[in-house]
Amino acid sequence: MTPSHAVKQGARYRYYVSRPRITQDQHESSTALRIPAAEIEPPVTSRMRQWLLDPGSIYQSTRLADPAAQRRLIARATEIGKSWTELPGTRQHAFLTTLIDRIDVGAHQIDIQLRPTRLAAFLDGAATPPPSATEDETQIVSIPVRLRRSGRAIRMLIAGTDPFAAAKPDARLVKLLIRARRFNATLLDSNGVPFAALAKREGVSPSYFTRLVRLSYLAPDITEAILDGRQPRDLTADKLLAHSRLPLDWHEQRTVLGFA
Repeated sequence: MTPSHAVKQGARYRYYVSRPRITQDQHESSTALRIPAAEIEPPVTSRMRQWLLDPGSIYQSTRLADPAAQRRLIARATEIGKSWTELPGTRQHAFLTTLIDRIDVGAHQIDIQLRPTRLAAFLDGAATPPPSATEDETQIVSIPVRLRRSGRAIRMLIAGTDPFAAAKPDARLVKLLIRARRFNATLLDSNGVPFAALAKREGVSPSYFTRLVRLSYLAPDITEAILDGRQPRDLTADKLLAHSRLPLDWHEQRTVLGFA
């Protein structure tokens, strides 16, 4: 895959793009991917931090000849893992590019191919790898994922919970809820104006207007979770719209949308 980017309304969006999309190879275009950098870089970085914070993994990967150097290396790896967010971006980039040899994106997992013998040189220049170690030794750590197409790009659903990930609201879901509240307010202030006229005023079809008004009656805790980015991973704007005929009972809403 090749790094790429697009600019929309002054904002720059980075992607990793399969070669057929670059070369416009029609024979392989059906299997080509375009993955937003924001979808793949955070889970890879998080997985690397987990690896650094696991003393057993560091020991098995490096196996230094000097026990004191081994303990020192494990301590330094733990220190880097804990303070990762405080490191300068250049330091983070240098670490990842030094240690990671290749990343393979599959239908069900991401495989990160490491060169663990480089860790000692990067964190502790005085550490000496064991005689049997070579620069060509590799290790693979994996991240279980599910790929889902979203337009031309790919969304990644990460299996399990990222212990370092901060909640990130879904912009489309938030926009949908804001619009639903606005449509509801328009309806309440309409003084009997027909639905069709209100929908026309908003520039949408009557059926879409009705569906959004229904979403303004979500349980308060569901609305709060969506605004905070704590909704179930598979709850998208499209899915919420498809379930707009939700029951008014809040407990039933939680069950239908996966909050229960």
